[in-house]
Amino acid sequence: MLVLYETAMGYCLFKLSDSAKLESADLYKNFETPEKATKLLKLKALHRFTSTANAVEDLTAVQEGKLGKGLKKFLTEQVVEKAKRKETLVVVDPKLAHSISKKLSIQVTSPSPPEDHSDLWRGIRSQIATLLDGLDPKDLATMSLGLSHSLSRFKLKFSPNKVDTMIVQAIALLDDLDKEINIYSMRVKEWYGWHFPEMGKIIVDNLAYAKVVRTMGFRTNAATTSFETILPEDLEAVLKAAAEISMGTEISDTDIQHIHALCDQVISITAYRAQLAEYLRNRMNAVAPNLTALVGDLVGARLISHAGSLLSLAKHPASTVQILGAEKALFRALKTKHDTPKYGLIYHASLIGQAPPKLKGKMARMVATKAALSIRVDALTDADGKSEETAPSIGLENRAKLESRLRALEHQNDLSGVRRFADKNQQPQRFEMKGQTQTYNAAADAVDLVPTQRDPLELAVKAVLDVKEEKRKAKEEKRSKKKADKEKKAKEESDDDHMDVEEENVSKDKKRKRRESEVNGSEAPKVGEYMLSPPQLN
Repeated sequence: MLVLYETAMGYCLFKLSDSAKLESADLYKNFETPEKATKLLKLKALHRFTSTANAVEDLTAVQEGKLGKGLKKFLTEQVVEKAKRKETLVVVDPKLAHSISKKLSIQVTSPSPPEDHSDLWRGIRSQIATLLDGLDPKDLATMSLGLSHSLSRFKLKFSPNKVDTMIVQAIALLDDLDKEINIYSMRVKEWYGWHFPEMGKIIVDNLAYAKVVRTMGFRTNAATTSFETILPEDLEAVLKAAAEISMGTEISDTDIQHIHALCDQVISITAYRAQLAEYLRNRMNAVAPNLTALVGDLVGARLISHAGSLLSLAKHPASTVQILGAEKALFRALKTKHDTPKYGLIYHASLIGQAPPKLKGKMARMVATKAALSIRVDALTDADGKSEETAPSIGLENRAKLESRLRALEHQNDLSGVRRFADKNQQPQRFEMKGQTQTYNAAADAVDLVPTQRDPLELAVKAVLDVKEEKRKAKEEKRSKKKADKEKKAKEESDDDHMDVEEENVSKDKKRKRRESEVNGSEAPKVGEYMLSPPQLN
């Protein structure tokens, strides 16, 4: 029986002298002294690692239960080519044992619980310096320390969990870019609107607006500028007609230079936003293919970002996935004892968006259930499984089931509505042949032809009139606001004057009462005056 053992120096292949002792309970006694250990195990072959990178590569494969290049070459030379296939090979890892027996057709045994042969591996580790004759324990400790550092650094560098960090940062940056594009586009329209206010009514798209301003410059150049790569023909004709009758103010060359610089910012940020969206789509298809197939790349990325990582999201139940992103509404509802929210970030999925309002809650619950299953499959599948063409099969199947279920619910809802509004007592009329015939009324087809496309000048005039109407309404609102402020101020001043008058009247009343009390007090007799004065005789 052969024993395979991995060390920091390389792979060791030992010959077990007595295979019966492997199952004995006192196996540890054979490793109490170096003499007993060398009597039980003898070194047959040693495969040294040529470099640290080679050692890291081979040991990483062993930890994942795979047969590395170095180990495969070593076993082929020592076992397969030397006709030792009949001997049993003892390996510590069951996955590695399965890989060796599958690829090299060697009889490999591994304990189902690894604790069964723990005394063997513990004894080899304690007596490794004796079994490998001529090895200094200090050198082995130094090699083990260096290899452990390199292996830890490799795991941190190529950790599969770090891919989630890229998705979290990408979706956060995508939201920031959307805000920046909106702010810059609004500033461009407000700034250039002083020169050509009608253009905001004609061109609604932010990117097309910035490109037109960058290409045209002053509105007087509209007649000689070609916009065929930016706008369709009908919109280009309307823009040129509106530029001739525009009521905007004139601006200087310095102003148009700064406006052009801002337009360049809008165009460049929009182009980078498109690249970032494509990068995020590819990342989501590589990391979470089933979740992407079910709810889309943006919704899936926001769910992963909110949970922190794909593995953390996989630990959430379907009920939590359903309301993820609506925590404030949930706790507010629990505090006020109202109805809890039915959906959070998952509301933006296309399956829920295309559902009627009455079925959105039910559809959100079903989508969250299937999304929880897809997330767990994506989180627990290795990188090789995700790169296959059949990787998003579960997500596609669940999406097809949910779409068919949605159609069934809509059909059932339509039938219930028909039954609800139908008159149960009304019987259908019986068909009878009356002998009357009707002819086709050709005169009804003689209608005036309506032009399918309006005149560009008419649309330009309409845009100018709309701008005038908006300015008139803005002036009226400003005027009414000023009038209201004046009235409010006058009312406050009148209230203050009225209060001053009332205070003055009160103070006058107090002074008058004080004077009257003083006068009455001087005229009244003093106490005991009638008793002290002598009586008057007639």
